[in-house]
Amino acid sequence: MPPVLTVPSARRRPLAFVALATGAALVLGACSGSPTDPTPVPPVTQAPVIEPAKAAPPAPVVPPRWPLTGVAAAEVAPRPALAIKVENSGEARPQTGLDQADVIWEQVVEGGISRFVAVYQSQVPAEVGPIRSVRPMDPAIAAPLHGLIAFSGGQQPFVQSLKNAGLQIVSMDAGAAGFYRKKGVGPAPHNVYGTPQTFWDQADADHSAVPPTQFVMAKTLEKASAVVAGAPASTVAVRLSGYSRPTWTWDAGTGTWLRAEGTAPAMLRSGARIAATNVVTLKVRLVDSGTKDPAGNPVPETVLDGSGDATVSSGGRTVSGTWSKAGTDAVLTLAAADGSVLTLAPGTTWVELVPTDSGSVTIS
Repeated sequence: MPPVLTVPSARRRPLAFVALATGAALVLGACSGSPTDPTPVPPVTQAPVIEPAKAAPPAPVVPPRWPLTGVAAAEVAPRPALAIKVENSGEARPQTGLDQADVIWEQVVEGGISRFVAVYQSQVPAEVGPIRSVRPMDPAIAAPLHGLIAFSGGQQPFVQSLKNAGLQIVSMDAGAAGFYRKKGVGPAPHNVYGTPQTFWDQADADHSAVPPTQFVMAKTLEKASAVVAGAPASTVAVRLSGYSRPTWTWDAGTGTWLRAEGTAPAMLRSGARIAATNVVTLKVRLVDSGTKDPAGNPVPETVLDGSGDATVSSGGRTVSGTWSKAGTDAVLTLAAADGSVLTLAPGTTWVELVPTDSGSVTIS
């Protein structure tokens, strides 16, 4: 019997062959029907969207200023104002510590002698004196400061008036610390001196705050009212009484007004000349307080209430205006003829309380 030939069946082809054939067919079909490749598109770069800042720009840094002088400072010490009564009789001169006061008020007392109310806050002198007693006009001067007042003593009604005005009393007669008799400066009662820091250390909670501003101070000398609108002046001669005749002379070298007692330069025990950045004169009524001092002399009272004529001298120039004060604890205001506020130059201020009837102010 001849041999039988067997032909392999398609159903028996290997799976790998079938898959390869199928893949080749798909590739050929895809190539035969595909369009031309597109031109490549370059990438697009989009800048980021930045929202504008919504917050306000930071406020400029403004340095603080001492409230009683208007002088800029790195930091204002949290001290209250301290007013000290200082004598100005011939036996009391030369005094100590007046050159470190922010404001000094000069008032007429019995016999035509003047006395000072020296106010301290920006500086702390080691010693002040000679310290004397209070007078009836002192509450109107010191009450707007809401601080302390130091003095040797005084008639009980005068002391009580200070308490009623809201001031803290620091009195030698009442046994307060910080007072002493200084040797070699003259006989009693012209030898009482004091340590201001010891006075400040006694401040209670109701009298420890920084004082409110008293005068309106310009930011610079060039913006002070006398410099802007005043007339040139080299001398401010004040007649408080037949005994007290201080004179202020402008000194361009130091940029201050230099004080003289009559014709003699007013010097301090340290050797420094008494000087001020601003000299303010106020015409005031001088009345009999109805009391007498221990020697039997009538005690006058400066009426620092209501209004009157005023001058302000700064930077070698003087401007005229008016002053007004609505009450004992009200801050005194200064106004020009047109009603605008009179501003002072940054620095120390000396206030002369000039009797309307018997005193005078001569500007030259």
